[in-house]
Amino acid sequence: MSSSSYNLNNELAKERNRAAAERTLMAWIRTCLSLISFGFGIDRILVAIHQAFETEVDSFPLSRFLGLSFIIIGTLALLMASLSHRQDLKRIDRGDFIYTSRISLSFVVSIALIVVGMFAFIGILIKGG
Repeated sequence: MSSSSYNLNNELAKERNRAAAERTLMAWIRTCLSLISFGFGIDRILVAIHQAFETEVDSFPLSRFLGLSFIIIGTLALLMASLSHRQDLKRIDRGDFIYTSRISLSFVVSIALIVVGMFAFIGILIKGG
C-alpha cells in the first residue's frame, strides 16, 4: 500500500463510521424484535383466551389485526434497516460521503405505528370497549 493512498486519519474515520452503522443496525434489530415479539405475544394471548374460555375464533378480530400489524411492521422495518445498513457500508467503502436526502426509516415506522394505533383506537371506540 503506498503512502499516498493510505491515510491513518481517513481509515480511522471509516472505521468509526462503520462502527456507528453497526450500532444503528443493532438498535433497529432490538426495536424490530420488540415489535415482532409484542405482536406475537398479543396473538398467543388471544389463542390462550380462546382455548381457556372456548370462545369463537373471530371474537377478537381487532386484537388479532393489531398483533399481526406489529409483526408486519417489525419485519418490514428490519428488512429496510438491513438494506439501509448494507447501502451505508458500501458508501463508506467507496468514500461516497456526499449527503443525499432520503426518507428516515424511523419516520416511516412511526407513521405506520400511528396508523395502526388510530385503527385500534377507532375500533375500540366503535366497539364500545
